[in-house]
Amino acid sequence: MLMRTDPFRDLDRLAEQLLRPGTWSRPTAMPMDAYRDGDTYVVAFDLPGVEPDAIDIDVERNMLTVKAERRPVTHGEHTQTELSERPFGVFSRQIQLSDSLDTEHIDAGYEAGVLTLRIPIAERAKPRKIVVGGDRSRKELAG
Repeated sequence: MLMRTDPFRDLDRLAEQLLRPGTWSRPTAMPMDAYRDGDTYVVAFDLPGVEPDAIDIDVERNMLTVKAERRPVTHGEHTQTELSERPFGVFSRQIQLSDSLDTEHIDAGYEAGVLTLRIPIAERAKPRKIVVGGDRSRKELAG
């Protein structure tokens, strides 16, 4: 259902997380899981600390794009940060979806920092039984 086109994406994602936060022009990749559950394809993205209104989901043809922004937490003016390891900035992931998925009926849910997209398998892609007809009489054409 998914097409992985870049085998070094995980290495790039790790380097981006360690070196700098993502920007809108150069977003950081977000971790994800993808699996099939019956007649539904499920994709889950880790987005802890991201507000639901900071998530943008687009589908153009078969390209699914998820973008999110985690803003730094602002404390009081007398607060001094001692340690800040949680990444912030812009995160993005693009996935090439198969033609066998129904992109018109994607359901998105966000709970406990996980964005879950449920994409139904298109009716035309589901297996179906074809009945073979028999006992048909032959007709001869007279000319």
